[in-house]
Amino acid sequence: MKSAFVIAAPRSGAGKTTVTLSIMAALKARGLFVQPFKAGPDYIDTAHHRYATGAVSYNLDTWMLPPEANLRIFRRESAGAEVSVVEGVMGLFDGVDGRRPDGSTADLARLLDLPIVLVVDARSMARSAAALVKGFVEFDKNLRFAGIIWNRVGTKGHRRILDEALEEAGLPQALGAFGRHNEIAIPHRHLGLVTPEDMELLPGFFDNLAAMAEESVELDRLLIATRTQIPPEAVPAGSAKTKTVAVARDRAFCFYYEENLKILEGLGARLVFFAPTDGDAVPPEAEALYLGGGYPELHADKISRNEGFLNRVRDMHARGLPIYAECGGFMTLCRAVEDCSGTRSEMAGIFPSTAKMGKGTFSLGYREVEGTLLSPVPGKKARGHEFHYSTIEEMGGTIERAYRVRNSRGEELAGEGYLTGKTLGGYIHLHFASNPAFAAAIFGLE
Repeated sequence: MKSAFVIAAPRSGAGKTTVTLSIMAALKARGLFVQPFKAGPDYIDTAHHRYATGAVSYNLDTWMLPPEANLRIFRRESAGAEVSVVEGVMGLFDGVDGRRPDGSTADLARLLDLPIVLVVDARSMARSAAALVKGFVEFDKNLRFAGIIWNRVGTKGHRRILDEALEEAGLPQALGAFGRHNEIAIPHRHLGLVTPEDMELLPGFFDNLAAMAEESVELDRLLIATRTQIPPEAVPAGSAKTKTVAVARDRAFCFYYEENLKILEGLGARLVFFAPTDGDAVPPEAEALYLGGGYPELHADKISRNEGFLNRVRDMHARGLPIYAECGGFMTLCRAVEDCSGTRSEMAGIFPSTAKMGKGTFSLGYREVEGTLLSPVPGKKARGHEFHYSTIEEMGGTIERAYRVRNSRGEELAGEGYLTGKTLGGYIHLHFASNPAFAAAIFGLE
């Protein structure tokens, strides 16, 4: 029987990601096939999961995706795994608002019918930690808790008090306790954690995490407590490859939902990857182009000097080949990118605007888009997420808006999805599993 569980926490910043990566790395070091997942729209955690486990991590989200899509992805990718680990998002019950569970870790755990391992930051707490745990365990009686993992525990005596408090209150017992290891904290930057590719001493980092989990967590108890049956998922036969889609993937273009790529392949796309920051041009056989988000502002000089890449993008646009760009990829299609210091780097110039990095303000939240009559997806809806610190200058009337946009409360926002010819760009990262027909129309795979 497999083991599968969700790792959650009462709040962001409790050490959930570090504990998750430690457990993943330790189980992999034992020779187990660990399949990682991430609740919510975050791309960076999934990249760390891949380094910790050697397996591709998939995003699951009960607001962006319908239930059947979440179940399909989880069951399909768990089929060959010995352990499936879902890292939660924010606090356990934090979702789209204060009334609904949609988008929360709890909602996903309930849908997948998985037990929860709750990571509790016990710094500056003793018996009070049990009161905190009791509130989370009893808030939703439909959830199952496999146990507690304490984090930032000071001493053995501190751990003893914490465990005694759980036992006295009749609560799920502790499966482990991490000390105060500031040296293994993952650094942050403006869009979240630093990506694993940009961290130094990477192999040693994950080895240290694995060793820490072996020392701090009763892994055998954890695996026994989280044994579960995962229903099989039928894998549909692949479609014949009808179109070559080039996908930019490197340190500047690194934000992709892995399921999006699988969906494109299922629709008949043959994906070819290239790295603009390494000097690659768009592969000559490409009949469509996908530019994901990431950090073009950190690599703007390299992108600007890659004339082969920029000229090929301009040529594809002029020839009417489909180009789809999200967030950082969209910035690359603008006239220029300007960083926080005011340094300007020329880009493809398909959209007559400059993308300027901000220093404090940002746009963040779930989005639902509906194609306008002028778009390649008239009347079709899809869901995604928006998070960026840059803004663009006003485009002017010559650039159409492809989407009507609403937030997770259903409130209408400004139109988005900038369209010129068959080039479509915007800040919203769409999850194609919310509506695969949307992706098919954008890339001409219908």
